[in-house]
Amino acid sequence: MGTAGTEGSRVVAVSRDHDHRFSKPVVHEVTLVEGWGIEGDAHAGTTVQHRSRVARDPSQPNLRQVHLIHAELFDELDAAGHDVAPGQLGENVTTRGVDLLGLPTGTLLHLGDDACVRVTGLRNPCQQINGFEPGLLRQVLGRAADGSVSRKGGVMGVVVSGGVVRSGDAVRVELPEGVLEPLRPV
Repeated sequence: MGTAGTEGSRVVAVSRDHDHRFSKPVVHEVTLVEGWGIEGDAHAGTTVQHRSRVARDPSQPNLRQVHLIHAELFDELDAAGHDVAPGQLGENVTTRGVDLLGLPTGTLLHLGDDACVRVTGLRNPCQQINGFEPGLLRQVLGRAADGSVSRKGGVMGVVVSGGVVRSGDAVRVELPEGVLEPLRPV
């Protein structure tokens, strides 16, 4: 597997919430647990935890244990007149310096000294985002120049090795071997 140039890439903030709320409070650190997710977070588990997915089939594997968003999105939203801070879009890990949306499926994100998350796909922004701030959905879900749907709400992943992650920790990207598959919504 190759390692992408991510010098200077880092964790900006970490968030968790034991309840199913849209936003998650920023905390000093989170503990990632292999095959489970973030200790103390409502979306942790081996099977789906998002309410809509549980209603459809609670036995599905949880491909959404960890939600990551790039802080550059907040810069873009700010320029469009939306004041959004880490954790407010429900992410667990906010990064800077990593093109999360451009990563292929299966990429490993090494966070801090020990934790590692395998990227499973794109977060599909939903209508709840307009409940947080009207007009925000249009900024994170739109159309690309070629007419395809553009999803900017971050990526989802599963924990492949546990560890503590804090603001300021380094992020290292490890690309998968073989044919690189683009991210799809999960």
